[in-house]
Amino acid sequence: MNQTVSQASSLRGTPALPADKSISHRAALLSALADGRSRIRNFPDSADPQSTLACVRQLGARAKRDENGTMVVRGGGLEGLRPPSQPLDCGNSGTTMRLLAGILAGQPFGSVLTGDESLQQRPMDRIADPLNAMGGRVSLVDGHAPIRIRAPESGLRSMDYRLPVASAQVKSCVLLAGLFAEGTTEVIEPAPARDHTERMLDLPIQEVGGDRHILVEGGTSVEPQTWSVPGDFSGAAFLIVAATLVPDSEITLENVGLNPSRTALLDVLRGMGADLTVSNERVEGGEPIGDIVVRSADLEAVEVGGRAIPNLIDEIPVIAVAAACAEGTSEIRDAEELRVKETDRLHAITENLRALGAEVEEHEDGLTIEGRGPNLLGTDVDSFGDHRIAMAMGVAGLVAHGETTIHDAGCARVSFPGFWEELDGLIEEDG
Repeated sequence: MNQTVSQASSLRGTPALPADKSISHRAALLSALADGRSRIRNFPDSADPQSTLACVRQLGARAKRDENGTMVVRGGGLEGLRPPSQPLDCGNSGTTMRLLAGILAGQPFGSVLTGDESLQQRPMDRIADPLNAMGGRVSLVDGHAPIRIRAPESGLRSMDYRLPVASAQVKSCVLLAGLFAEGTTEVIEPAPARDHTERMLDLPIQEVGGDRHILVEGGTSVEPQTWSVPGDFSGAAFLIVAATLVPDSEITLENVGLNPSRTALLDVLRGMGADLTVSNERVEGGEPIGDIVVRSADLEAVEVGGRAIPNLIDEIPVIAVAAACAEGTSEIRDAEELRVKETDRLHAITENLRALGAEVEEHEDGLTIEGRGPNLLGTDVDSFGDHRIAMAMGVAGLVAHGETTIHDAGCARVSFPGFWEELDGLIEEDG
């Protein structure tokens, strides 16, 4: 599916957001490990969380929506999973594959994790290495999926593991494996990454010399409960930038997840001059949420790098669009992780922004973008099969002169089903 976006004169409204993917994945996995019935409110229909749900069903958990649309999952406890009858298909979801590998490494049965062509090109040694150090038997194909997991010969061993890179997926994989290990597993996090797993498991955390030490005791039971999934901040990010860039705009985003390990984009945009107001802040299910009002504003260049990167890694494609429309030269650094996402996002951003008339220099770990205000020129661009690239180019199309056609734009449904409809619904018609 191709999508054509025309330059907009104004955006107005209150768009519907998808549910937070990161929390949805974890709610489904923890519900499958709980002994009893859990409820997940606002569980999304987007492809990635549905991949996780399909996998836990293959592993013996029962999951279906009730008459109110709440996902009800009945798990059998830490020892209640059963051997899958076929390879577990993780689709395009790296979160599904990496977190589930941690759970399966400690099971008394074998399993295979696979996924689509894109997922099979993403690096998996970053989880295989610590799992094998814990006594797991995890094998890869040239560092990639399919992942073959055999039952450990004598159970998993606890370990102290210092994360070599800031990665919520690797951290979560080791913590989940720690549930099935003997003793206390400690993950040392030198730079902050998304903290949903430790929040949802209510794990003890110690701050030592600037590092976070996260502890999980083997055999800790997961209690069945009701999870409430907030609106996805990463999905909201594209609409936030769109309303900032399009003149005479004002939108309200309701019930958005505001976990501080996810919202560095707000700080970046405020530093560029964005007009953002957060209200109605509260905590539900251990996660902070609130409403965000966005009004259009002129932006100035920004420098992004260092410890902020893990907390806005998914938002960098749309930050690059904002930088291309700002005044001055922006620098994005320390973002080499973007080269091993659904596509090489640094290269994809560079190619597309250049096609739209922006001046972009690509570095191994980032980008230099010469912002010239809203002077992009509509043209044909490519999603590269990546949902975040597709949506970022949709935002660019709203400010580019003329029309912009995004090829293979349907991949946006991976994380934001209905994105194009929501975007179209915000556009105020002239006259």
